[in-house]
Amino acid sequence: MNQTLLVEIQTEELPPKALVKLGTAFANGIANGLKARDFLNADNVDSVVTAHATPRRLAVTITNVRATSPDKSIREKVLPVSVALDKDGNPSAPLAKKLAALGFPGLEIGDLERAQDGKAESFFYTYTAAGSALAGALQDVLQDSIAKLPIPKVMSYQRPDGATVQFVRPVHLLLALHGEQVLPLSLLGLEAGRHTMGHRFLSHGQPIAIPHADHYAAVLESEGKVLSSAQARKESIRRQLLEKAGADQVLMPESLLDEVAALVEWPVVYECRFEEEFLAVPQECLILTMQTNQKYFALTDASGKLRSRFLIVSNLETDDPSAIVGGNERVVRPRLSDAKFFFEQDKKKTLESRLPLLANVVYHNKLGTQLDRSERVTILASSIAKRLGFDVPLAERGARVAKADLLTDMVGEFPELQGIMGTYYARHDGEHEEVALAASEHYQPRFAGDALPSTNTGLVAALADKLETLVGIWAIGLQPTGEKDPFALRRHALGVMRMLVEKRLPLSLSSLLGDAVAVFEGQAAFKDPSAEVKDFMLDRLRGMLRERGFSPNEVEAVLAQNPDRVDDVVQRLEAVQAFAALPESSSLAAANKRITNILKKNENALPQDASVKQELLVEPAENALAAKMTSLEGEVNGAFERSDFTGALKTLALMKDEVDAFFTDVMVMAEDVALRNNRLALLSQLHGMMNRVADISKLAT
Repeated sequence: MNQTLLVEIQTEELPPKALVKLGTAFANGIANGLKARDFLNADNVDSVVTAHATPRRLAVTITNVRATSPDKSIREKVLPVSVALDKDGNPSAPLAKKLAALGFPGLEIGDLERAQDGKAESFFYTYTAAGSALAGALQDVLQDSIAKLPIPKVMSYQRPDGATVQFVRPVHLLLALHGEQVLPLSLLGLEAGRHTMGHRFLSHGQPIAIPHADHYAAVLESEGKVLSSAQARKESIRRQLLEKAGADQVLMPESLLDEVAALVEWPVVYECRFEEEFLAVPQECLILTMQTNQKYFALTDASGKLRSRFLIVSNLETDDPSAIVGGNERVVRPRLSDAKFFFEQDKKKTLESRLPLLANVVYHNKLGTQLDRSERVTILASSIAKRLGFDVPLAERGARVAKADLLTDMVGEFPELQGIMGTYYARHDGEHEEVALAASEHYQPRFAGDALPSTNTGLVAALADKLETLVGIWAIGLQPTGEKDPFALRRHALGVMRMLVEKRLPLSLSSLLGDAVAVFEGQAAFKDPSAEVKDFMLDRLRGMLRERGFSPNEVEAVLAQNPDRVDDVVQRLEAVQAFAALPESSSLAAANKRITNILKKNENALPQDASVKQELLVEPAENALAAKMTSLEGEVNGAFERSDFTGALKTLALMKDEVDAFFTDVMVMAEDVALRNNRLALLSQLHGMMNRVADISKLAT
């Protein structure tokens, strides 16, 4: 009979950051193992697999699990006919021995099937194998699943019987039910039963009997004060945080919610406070120390300013939480005091005074110190600012002091605050606001979807920082390989492309990379990686544009020409999309592809100037095409100069009839060399007109 299966391992406190992953792997391992052994329907139809994971247990419930796997019809190869029969066609001694080994008494050659087996014939025997009981199969599945768990660090411990076993944490109970029946399983020296333990403090402290596998979560919640679902605990925490926050905004990053949900079995949210004097410290420091060290949830007002009240998630529910609240307020106070101390100490030294100390910080043994790198970034920022017409002294100053906060006590304690603290300290030092912002903005964008720098100085510093990293790291042979990218070059390249595209910066990739290479002049064994880095950056751009909804063909139509500037790439893509929607587009794309192939095969036959001689246009169709090209040339050029790429492509669509007629009526590869070369010149001019915006041949299917 099909019933719900429940398997639970009750443990000491599991590592919170690995809990959900462990719970999912445990559940999937058992479900997949049972499916492979035919205890679940194909594709788990009608079976619901639910992972349960709390700080002190891993469990899974699977509905509609068979008590016995179905009987199976098995067709087994016995022997090739050439071996099973002797030269007279009688059963051979090897056949008799094989039939005896099969373990079916009375089995004779007449019971066997003779069938083709590749190029020869063989004897086969078909029989029905009885299904196996769930308990026996589950024992193997459980052992296999436990062995394959993604345990971050295995722990060895001694059982009460003296045996030493290994698992992520000591295991105290094993529970296994199929419906209401206990399955006779064993694991890590434990025998399975129907009992589990509830909350360490809120339950009655005695083992809790689970009467039926279907009742597991409900009984654990009602009698044990345990929410067995990690997701349910997370959503309970989220709901309580929002209720307690009231009109304030609660800062609850998903990673913190996940971690806290893995620390408690019965989450309860309480409100705490700290002294107002700590609000004089940059709020990023206070928020980070509360989240990282204490797992607390900070509150801000509607404008984003930090409040002196914060929320905690406790594993205890009580009518008088004063002891819990007071204890957490006492714990957080030293952390906030440390942050205040670091901030006050750091302000005693200017960022400028810290710059020489960057010479003591190694960036890379082949690329020098952080001071060397800072000087390279400063020179590169100056070059980029000149190209853009930005304030060069500001760009140089912003790039020069951007890394100085790496030597502050606050960043030493909280590396995540690098850049953020630089902005605070630069303002304290009286630096220009753009210089101060560049300290944090030069790291942007830090991740996919992150904001771009808001100031010209921050933008230039960010470009310089990322380009210096790309060129320098690539030049010493540490470019990304496979999934490995220890210096985040993919992120840096994508950041550069985002800034160039979204800020519409009129900068060529060649000039940027040339400037970046120049700052490494004199570097030992430096090999210019510009060509490879440019290709790498364009590949990142391809991925970025596809994520924005452009098709691979559209992206290739624009990027196949290996553009040196990308500030108008989105506008070109939008024009390509508009062109592709025209009824003439497919015909013109196919014609363009044909022209490309013809010109490629005959590139040596084209004259240097590829000029078209009117007197050699002898066919009406080629005369008509030349006339149409001449009449539209001014309009196409004007639209292109205005960056009206859509208008340029739509104008080209007006040539469809003349292009079609040309390929229908004109023999390009005429025997007369002069005619042939003139027609190739005409096609070359047409090719140039059609591909100024994009290579529309890439749209051909």
